[in-house]
Amino acid sequence: MTRDTSSRQLWAASGSIFAAVVLVMMGLWQLVMGIVAVLRGSFFVVANNYLYSFSTTGWGILHIVLGALAALAGFALFTGARWARAVGIFFAVLSATANFFFIPYYPFWSLLEIAMAVFVIWALAVWRPERTGMRSAPDDTGEFRRTAAR
Repeated sequence: MTRDTSSRQLWAASGSIFAAVVLVMMGLWQLVMGIVAVLRGSFFVVANNYLYSFSTTGWGILHIVLGALAALAGFALFTGARWARAVGIFFAVLSATANFFFIPYYPFWSLLEIAMAVFVIWALAVWRPERTGMRSAPDDTGEFRRTAAR
C-alpha cells in the first residue's frame, strides 16, 4: 500500500465518521423542513414556471420520511456495519435528488443539503476499512485503533 493510498484511506475513514454525523444532521434538518412544509406551507415561495410543481404538503411528507430514514441510517453507521454504508449512500442519493427538485421552494437550503449529501456519498464510497487497518467499530475504550497490516 502506497503512502498516497494510505493517506487517502485515513482521510476517508475520518470522513466516514464525520459523514455519519452529517447524515444524522441532514436527516434531522429534513425532518424539520418537512414539518414546516406540512404545518406552514405558505412559508415556502414557489416559482410559477417550475416544471415539477407539487404541493408543499406533499414535499413535506416526502422530507419527513426521507429525513427520518436518513437519520436512522446515520445512526446505523456508528455501529460500523458494512450494510450501513450502503444504506447511508442510498439515502444520501435520495436526499440529494429530493432536494434537487425542492430547489425552487427553498434554494439555499436545498443546495446546502445537496452539497452535504455529495460529501456523505464520497466518504462512504471511498472508505475501505480493510485497506487502512482501521477497525470498523470502536474497541472497548471507545476508540478506533490501527491494527497490524496483514
